Amino acid sequence: MKTTYLHLLLFFLLASPVLQAQSKNPPVREIRGEVVDARTGKALVLATVSLRNTNISTVTNSEGEFLLKIPAGTTDGLVNFSFLGYADKSVVLGLLKPDKNVIKMDIAVTELAEVNVNAPRDAGALVRRALSKRDENYLNKPTVMTAFYRETIKKRRRNVSLSEAVATIYKAPYDTYKKDAVQLYKSRKSTDYSRLDTVALKLQGGPFNALYVDVMKYPQYLFSGGLIDNYAFRFTQSTRINDRLVYVIEFDQFPDIEDPYYNGKLFIDAEKEVLLSATYSLNIKGKEREAAQLFVRRKPNKVDVLPVNVSYRVDYREKEGRWYYGYSAVTLTFKVDWADRLFNSVYSLSAEMAITDWRDNLDGEVPKVKERIKKSIILGDEASGFSDPNFWGEYNIIEPEKSIESAIRKIQRQLRRASRNEKAEVPEVIIGRNDSGQ
Repeated sequence: MKTTYLHLLLFFLLASPVLQAQSKNPPVREIRGEVVDARTGKALVLATVSLRNTNISTVTNSEGEFLLKIPAGTTDGLVNFSFLGYADKSVVLGLLKPDKNVIKMDIAVTELAEVNVNAPRDAGALVRRALSKRDENYLNKPTVMTAFYRETIKKRRRNVSLSEAVATIYKAPYDTYKKDAVQLYKSRKSTDYSRLDTVALKLQGGPFNALYVDVMKYPQYLFSGGLIDNYAFRFTQSTRINDRLVYVIEFDQFPDIEDPYYNGKLFIDAEKEVLLSATYSLNIKGKEREAAQLFVRRKPNKVDVLPVNVSYRVDYREKEGRWYYGYSAVTLTFKVDWADRLFNSVYSLSAEMAITDWRDNLDGEVPKVKERIKKSIILGDEASGFSDPNFWGEYNIIEPEKSIESAIRKIQRQLRRASRNEKAEVPEVIIGRNDSGQ
């Protein structure tokens, strides 16, 4: 059976800049803070922060910090905080300061008796039912979504490239096989080519890298057809979210299957049997060469490019009894090994995207073909946006973590000195996604 793998569209090459659109920014009210465990003070990563009775939202970063922008005239309302395994928390808008808010969340207790009495016995059957209920559980109408996208490239632990963009996603209903369209609103990118000393590394696909992790919209990359028969499923400790019982199911490929498939966890609402979240990774150990064939399209003969880690995450949100794509992330680590060099280079690439607002697409509007970005897009170098502290205006973003803030400050210093790195002439290595299954 032909297998379709989900993996990043990666290219080690140069690209031309992406055209940026500009608009006048309306006034907004900004609310900053952090979300932590009430007992331990531990940061809660990727908690959802939203303004009740609207579709305005964001997520916390890897340090639990958030920035929420709402219309300046908004004075009444509640800000909701939700996180898997914790009780929801709502805070009156008037009690939130512009900065340094600390939101403490309590762990939700799951009654063992409740789980034992109601839990289904067959984990695999539950997964199949959840996948089959896509039409009834997820948005069944077209929507226009605003998204914030960020991609980073690190050489070992140092940032060498940072790209950010606001995009408009014309999301097709989940009960159709029509694909989503993406239009780029504005973006900025800077690459330190002096640190890319052996290859000019770039990531192809832009927002599509994250969008295709929406496994309920694009099931062909994980469980579609007979692929689900390659996995063993089992229940593990249940949890709660939004005061609802959530079954946690672990899955892994059967040990006698030689091709690299995935292992991970699925979080399924007990009542509605709807997939709320999924985290999974490609089984690479002992299969490095086979996994490399899924990614590497072209490379110099003296170079080995081997994936070390490939992992994914997707989270869904609920609105009036229907769920929709809210956040996803892709992380890829691989090493580049030159035959005539003593040491190899390790690169980590990440791409994440969060839906920050959306509305019903009542008129069925879609951008013209020439206005849509292609799956082969490479965000072009355009660093000038980093010099503008109000570059994003009213748009919500994922608050940058400290390492990204440091990278932005460095870019700003470079811009003030008007010193731009020259793009090095280096060998080309191409890594891409096998799209034969679509």
